[in-house]
Amino acid sequence: MGSASSSYVPKTIHLDVEGKPQKVVFSRHCSPSDIKELLCSSAGLPRNTSIMLVDRDGAIISIDPTVPSNSPSSPYRVIPPSAGQLGEKEDLFRNVLTQVADQLSRAFRINELKTEVTNRLALLEKRVELEGLKVVEIEKCKNDLKKLRDELTSRSNRANCPCKYDPLDDGKKLTPRRDVPSYPKYTLSKETIEALKKPTFDVWHWEHNEMLSCLEYMYHDLGLVKEFNMNPITLKRWLISIQENYRSNPFHNFRHCFCVTQMMYGMIHLCNLQEKLTLNDFGILMTAAVCHDLDHPGYNNAFEPIILLQTAYKYAELQNTEGSNCSLILFIVIASPLQEIFLKLDNLSMEEEMQAIITLILATDMARHGEILDSFQQKVDHFDFTNDEDVTCLKMVLIKCCDISNEVRPTDVAEPWVDCLLEEYFMQSDREKIEGLPVAPFMDRDKVTKPTAQIGFIKFVLIPMFETVMKLFPQIEEVMVQPLRDSRDHYEELKQIEDAMTEV
Repeated sequence: MGSASSSYVPKTIHLDVEGKPQKVVFSRHCSPSDIKELLCSSAGLPRNTSIMLVDRDGAIISIDPTVPSNSPSSPYRVIPPSAGQLGEKEDLFRNVLTQVADQLSRAFRINELKTEVTNRLALLEKRVELEGLKVVEIEKCKNDLKKLRDELTSRSNRANCPCKYDPLDDGKKLTPRRDVPSYPKYTLSKETIEALKKPTFDVWHWEHNEMLSCLEYMYHDLGLVKEFNMNPITLKRWLISIQENYRSNPFHNFRHCFCVTQMMYGMIHLCNLQEKLTLNDFGILMTAAVCHDLDHPGYNNAFEPIILLQTAYKYAELQNTEGSNCSLILFIVIASPLQEIFLKLDNLSMEEEMQAIITLILATDMARHGEILDSFQQKVDHFDFTNDEDVTCLKMVLIKCCDISNEVRPTDVAEPWVDCLLEEYFMQSDREKIEGLPVAPFMDRDKVTKPTAQIGFIKFVLIPMFETVMKLFPQIEEVMVQPLRDSRDHYEELKQIEDAMTEV
């Protein structure tokens, strides 16, 4: 044992570290990693640095206990990896990580799921916002109804009270419920007065205050102010409240209200209805035309919830909600001022008047078009102006004609209304797409054009209805029916041009 131990000699290797000689001594029992750490320490490198050991000729020497011994004259050199080699390894590592990430994304559809979650969150946020707006509108409607009921109850209590004392009659001068804006009083020229009676009247050249003055004139000219003992200031105040309660929609706005009412006024003169109907009928026709689209939301009944107030049942005695619209609701809410306008009527007559107005407003719902036109077609050949049922049916058809009469007007007046209506349709269809609701083809901006929107409507809705009215009033053919035929031909020509351009 003693001789074996004395014969063991540690291994020594000589290094050249930046021109300085170094000597490393290690046991043959050292591991390669121990030897690497010794070499790194000798070369002034961190212990875990990846290194190479090379001789003077550049040959790589294995770093382990069997490394050949050398002499100081032929030292080994310790070489760390270059920066380029490290960069290549890092790039390789990044490429591997990127490939793994791409494979994981494809396997679990991470990007698609992220997009879907984002879209659903946005949709939910919009729905929450819309539901909040609906709640606010419902609460506002409830408050308005409560005020109306309280006012009606208060009036009823005062009317039935046996005492003659009126708590409001305390010697103070009563003030109007609302101020009448001091807009200028317009004096209509003879040319304007005559133009108001014709379907060619250009409704685009008038401001709201001017249209209000024209509406006032119509009520005076038809004899309604005198017949019903209307206070002109009350009439003006009521018309202003009507204008304020039309929304700023592209189509269903106050200008459309005026357009329909002016056409009604024109048809009364054109068809000589003064000889066939009563002033009470004129009051119903004109007031229904003014009120028919009050507070219209800009969406049709297929989109908006159909609501019918309990008050409407009282006046209209309807058995279902078909055809109910926001115009009817707001009409009931502001109906009280009508009692001040039609001062000549007693309570019973006033209820009958309001029921008749509501009947005409409901008739403007296009869902009832076929039903109303069929009924009128059955009566027109043997029409009796002394029959209340026949006259009511005629009034329903008249307000329907006026409501959709834009194409009766000259092209430069009618065509902008088509643009307005399509804009409103597209607003609804865009919202329906967001809500995931079905979209009607005639409202889809990706499917409908101006000619395709108008040709079918003119051919199958307008012309058949106006030609039926023409059987009773032949004088409308030249000024109303023929313009419709011309408009149909105009849009059919545009459709042919569109088709030709598509083929090219």
